[in-house]
Amino acid sequence: MGKIALITGATSGIGRAIALRLSEEGYDLIVTGRRAEKLEQAARELSARSRVLPLVFDVRSPEQVRECLGNLPEDWKDIDVLVNNAGLAAGLEPLQEGSIEDWERMIDTNIKGLLYVSRVVLPGMIARRRGHVFNLGSIAGKETYLNGNVYCATKHAVDSLSRSMRMECLPYQVKVTQICPGAVETEFSIVRFHGDLEKAGNVYKGFTPLKGEDIADLVAYCLNLPAHVCLNDIVVMPAAQANSGLFCKE
Repeated sequence: MGKIALITGATSGIGRAIALRLSEEGYDLIVTGRRAEKLEQAARELSARSRVLPLVFDVRSPEQVRECLGNLPEDWKDIDVLVNNAGLAAGLEPLQEGSIEDWERMIDTNIKGLLYVSRVVLPGMIARRRGHVFNLGSIAGKETYLNGNVYCATKHAVDSLSRSMRMECLPYQVKVTQICPGAVETEFSIVRFHGDLEKAGNVYKGFTPLKGEDIADLVAYCLNLPAHVCLNDIVVMPAAQANSGLFCKE
């Protein structure tokens, strides 16, 4: 049996890229997502290299999280790496015009989902006195940009929670790393603009954004560091992006 990595939101984008990268590193993989067909497709691809356990559930539901992650088969219980990747942005309007449904979706996924999954997984890591948690934050958790209001607030929460988790896990040799990307070309903008492909495509025009594989390489790099080294907080941007709103476009 190899080491076990649990990756939420592994059906596409950054999560899928991390799963593929960790399969190359020899990890057994627990991959989760809401879309059963896409998750099964990812699991088939990953199973060429790794032992894979796909779990279809919604991180927004504490009952589903407890049912799926609290009742793992014995040979899947000792999770070494947790990647809290599931997250999204929905809408890009000023607060007074925002959708409450969008707000709740972001808060429930980006904050509560991370909490629910971590609450189930962390006790095992602490009892074994080993493990590494990766929280996928965002440059939006370090700054605030126009009309980003609630999304930025959720990622600021991830930033705060990551720092708290690092302190609280410190006595148990459990590492915590937050990775905060700038623009990454995934389904992120398609989801934000509710499926409007034209609007989503315009986000990445004129510069080369990050790819999911770039974030996956950072996870692998952190996992291959010596035991006495922990990167607490990583902000990674495309070369053409200086902060949340400043780009050098062609």
